[in-house]
Formats: sequence, structure tokens, C-alpha cells
Amino acid sequence: MNHYRGRFAPTPSGPLHFGSLVAALASFLDARRVGGQWRLRIEDIDPPRCPPGAAETILRQLEAFGLEWDGSTHWQHERGAAYQAALDTLVDRGLAYPCSCSRKQWRDHPIYPGWCREGLREPGKPAAWRLRSDLGLRPVVWHDRLFGEQHVDPATLGDVILRRKDDLWAYQLAVVVDDADQGITDVVRGFDLLDNTPWQRQLQHGLGLPEPRYLHLPLIMGGDGQKLSKQNLAPPLPLDDDAVRPLLHRALVALDQRPPAELATAPVAEQLARAITAWDVGRIHPRPGRSATAASH
Repeated sequence: MNHYRGRFAPTPSGPLHFGSLVAALASFLDARRVGGQWRLRIEDIDPPRCPPGAAETILRQLEAFGLEWDGSTHWQHERGAAYQAALDTLVDRGLAYPCSCSRKQWRDHPIYPGWCREGLREPGKPAAWRLRSDLGLRPVVWHDRLFGEQHVDPATLGDVILRRKDDLWAYQLAVVVDDADQGITDVVRGFDLLDNTPWQRQLQHGLGLPEPRYLHLPLIMGGDGQKLSKQNLAPPLPLDDDAVRPLLHRALVALDQRPPAELATAPVAEQLARAITAWDVGRIHPRPGRSATAASH
């Protein structure tokens, strides 16, 4: 399976934390276990959310944990032309449309009602671009490697934004275009992104792009029951080797890989070598989340 190509794609809104490490490590091990490639993509399409130096910190953190990627780093801020070409294709195929509506206008509806599908409701106002979730691939059915068969009608999720009113590209379109351009065959990421997959499958189908396999991982939850995240001020990953070693071991525990206790202070390279050989997705318990505290036992 050396044709396998995975990726880790962080947003540089701050340094990586323990939840990020678990996702990166799973993606890395899944690729390396079958002799595949592991690529790095920096998803920096929203500059106001990306403070200077954050991306460089992420690179250093990955290196400290021995998570070495193949090839050059892929930067989304350089990819505007590719995203525009994809949007043009969707427009030509009747699958995307401009929308002048604001969230305040449709706040009484569970999803955007599609008011601009047949033409701008308020011509002359700034417009975003949306995907027509009522057209194209419906329903979307796929097999998640951990959570099994998924069956979703994207129309129940609404018409997701592809390009914002401020002309910044939105996540759904960018991730689909980049996964295809990087030749990604397998996506390993957190459970919080599982419900994004129907839109991404629709976009892949509408653009005639390959469909990667998906493996969604249980989220790491903080003591407050919330997902560990930069927004929740999760502590950043350390760079010091003495702190890195036990944290890497703890991440393997969080992935239900049962690493030997005596490896908790072993060098990073030794821990990773053993983890690659022993990697088994079948050991991961299929649940949406688990506590960071439990992951330390």
C-alpha cells in the first residue's frame, strides 16, 4: 500500500495542543504503518485568525515529536487561483451561487433557507458564494473506518459557504481542492469534522475529484467537557525532549494503542518505531470523545 498518502492540516491560529498531537500522531502512524507518505498542509486561508509565527511554531512542535513529513509544506494562502478555478467550475455546472443574505436575516431558521438560489435577494450588497446542497450527489453514503457506514442528505445541512463576503476562501472548498491536488488517499482527523464530510463528498463529486477514505477519531475533551482547542486555551505542546517523551506516550494511550509502560520515557524515535509496527485502528474505541485525564492512565 505504498500508494497511500495521508496528511495533517492544522490551522495556524495558535500552537498545537494535546488534542492536535493525537490527531497528527494517528494520521502519521496510519501512513507509516503501510509505508505510505505523510504530507503537511498549513490551512492559513483566514489571515486574521493566524498570528505571525504560529505556523513556524507548529513546524517546530511536529519536529520535536518526531513527526517528519514528506515533501514540501503546502500553504493554503498560495492557492487562491486553484480555489477560484474550482468555484468557476461549480458555477458553470449550476452547483454554486452568490448569496447576499446575512446570518441575522435567517436566524429563525435551522439552516440557510436558500433564498438566493434563483438570484440575489439584495442585488448590490456584498455576496458570498454557496454550494447548492439540494443538487448533485444525494444522499451521500460513505464508510468511515472507525464509525462505520454514514448516510446523510446534505440538503438537511444547508448550503455551505465556499467563499465569504470578505473574499476569503472557506474551509470546505479549500480542503477538497487541496486534498485532490496533493493526491491524498486517506484523511485521518477528529470526530468534530465527520459532519463536514457530506459537503466535501458533494464537492468532490461536483468537481470530478477522487474520494479519499476517512477515519474520524474520538476527540480529546478537557475537564470542562469541552473539546481541547486553542479557543479553550488548551496548553501548547512542549518542545523540551524531557516533556515530549511522556506526552507522546500519553497520546498513544489516548489512541488505545496500549504502548508498554516502560517506553513512557524512551526516546521519541524508539517510541515511534514501536508504535508504527503496532498501529491498529481496530483497537480504537468508536466513541465521539474521551477525556484528556483518562488518556493519561
